[in-house]
Amino acid sequence: MAIFDRFETIAPAADRLMPNDTFVIVTVHNEAECIGATLAALARGFPGAPLWVADDGSTDATAEIARAGGARVVASGRVIGKGGAATLAAHEALESRGAGADGGDARAVCLLCDGDLGGSAAALVSLAEAVHSGETDMAVAMFAKRVGGGLGLAVSFARWAIRRRCGLGTRAPISGQRALRVGVLRDVLPFAHGFGMEVGMTIDAVRAGHSVSEIELELTHRATGRTPAGFAHRAHQLIDFIRAYLARR
Repeated sequence: MAIFDRFETIAPAADRLMPNDTFVIVTVHNEAECIGATLAALARGFPGAPLWVADDGSTDATAEIARAGGARVVASGRVIGKGGAATLAAHEALESRGAGADGGDARAVCLLCDGDLGGSAAALVSLAEAVHSGETDMAVAMFAKRVGGGLGLAVSFARWAIRRRCGLGTRAPISGQRALRVGVLRDVLPFAHGFGMEVGMTIDAVRAGHSVSEIELELTHRATGRTPAGFAHRAHQLIDFIRAYLARR
């Protein structure tokens, strides 16, 4: 399965019209600081599209701000991991559209993204456009500029794991910003546990015969630095990546 990159300048969201068969799922955990701006940008980029927030046990005002921003919040009630929370929201979104296991339009597009993108989330229109046009079955965003990060061990393992399990070379193996057809979404549910969600999703999609592409976009997010908390976060990620890899022998 080939992978290709596309580099482009993002036009203002107001000048680009998206089909109305798009819905958005935003994954969050304690994102009160950013979720309002992220949802506002998504509403501009995807006017009229249903916005779902997968809340993984937030203890701050994330859920309240999301509801005030017009999103439908699916709260796990406790921390169950990113993949588990996103799975709950995806099932609810599919059921609300009549797009469960046996129904709905497989050509509709689901956009998945993280809650800390702020205003840059409007650039994700390019991902959905790539899928709607038939260019690819799953489009993954690469950040044009790297912010923060550690020594690269976790990301390197994720790249190796994906290549090992399905033969696909990737540059952004753990990017949470993805657009995929509903038919693909069904094939990759349930998502892998925790931070293994994206690694498992890519492997499962390619194994099911779907195409995957990466598109470089001007995105910003809250990155973890080389601090004790940052290294602990990446260690947690690596453990979840290993779990997703081992589960897909």
